[in-house]
Amino acid sequence: MALSFGAIGQTPGEAIKPLFARGPSVTARLVLLALVSLALMVVDHRHNVLQPARYALSAVVYPVQMAADLPSQLGQFISREFRGRRELLAEIERLRDQNMFNQARLLKLDALEEENIRLRELLDSAYEVGEAVLIAELMRVDLDPTTHLVRIDKGATDGLYAGQPVLDAGGIVGQVNEVGPFTATVRLISDPSHAIPVQVNRNGVRAVAVGTGDLSSLTLKNLPNNTDIRHGDLLVTSGLGGRFPPGYPVGRVARVNTDPGEAFARVDVRPAAALNRLQEVLLVRRDGDVQRFAGGDAAEPEVEAPGS
Repeated sequence: MALSFGAIGQTPGEAIKPLFARGPSVTARLVLLALVSLALMVVDHRHNVLQPARYALSAVVYPVQMAADLPSQLGQFISREFRGRRELLAEIERLRDQNMFNQARLLKLDALEEENIRLRELLDSAYEVGEAVLIAELMRVDLDPTTHLVRIDKGATDGLYAGQPVLDAGGIVGQVNEVGPFTATVRLISDPSHAIPVQVNRNGVRAVAVGTGDLSSLTLKNLPNNTDIRHGDLLVTSGLGGRFPPGYPVGRVARVNTDPGEAFARVDVRPAAALNRLQEVLLVRRDGDVQRFAGGDAAEPEVEAPGS
């Protein structure tokens, strides 16, 4: 008698189905991966546990960023090389005149600075002039309506730290948001999540300037209707909070709208910095900033002092 290995009632050639499934379904795996991803995002948001991984990845993608920026740099190099001689001479003449004008202004500012030092010494008040600065160039601009971030070509190896103030020739640009080994991201003052303590240079009234998502506009929050503030008033950093040095221009009041039915006035401010034309920025570092914002673990960088 021939032995039959098929199941009773099974036709010849029909495949034998397994009695039990050999693993979770694709849907179950997808749900499990989604839950794990969500848990990792929550843990990283609360405890920043993935910061070392992001730091390492920043070093890994740095060559890719440089490669992506290479065509732009190559195009600029070719454009400079083929620029006409007449245009170059005109540019040199304009820069020479601008340099002479800047030197004249620096001489006046140096004299005023020395006079302030002498007056403060007479009042027996300790005073340190100037801050160390470092020049950085922009590599990438991300002007999403909800986040105004730019990437610069300096990083932790150059002594940068989170919270470091960033300026241009006009005034405050923003602050360093995240630092990698060779690059860093800067959050502009126009970012909706950015706020900076300011004061009116005319009378010392203090307020908080908040980004609006518009590169050409800031707003002052919770300012009473009877506040002495006018169109054209210069707003400077107040120094409160210790992050931004006091006295740096932030912007000028562009519009003051007071509604008797509202408790607070609406004050629009035009930023002093050219946020829509940034090419190079200045990173400011005062003595003790690295220890305060980086816990004292950052290395002392070599920085170029203003006027050197």
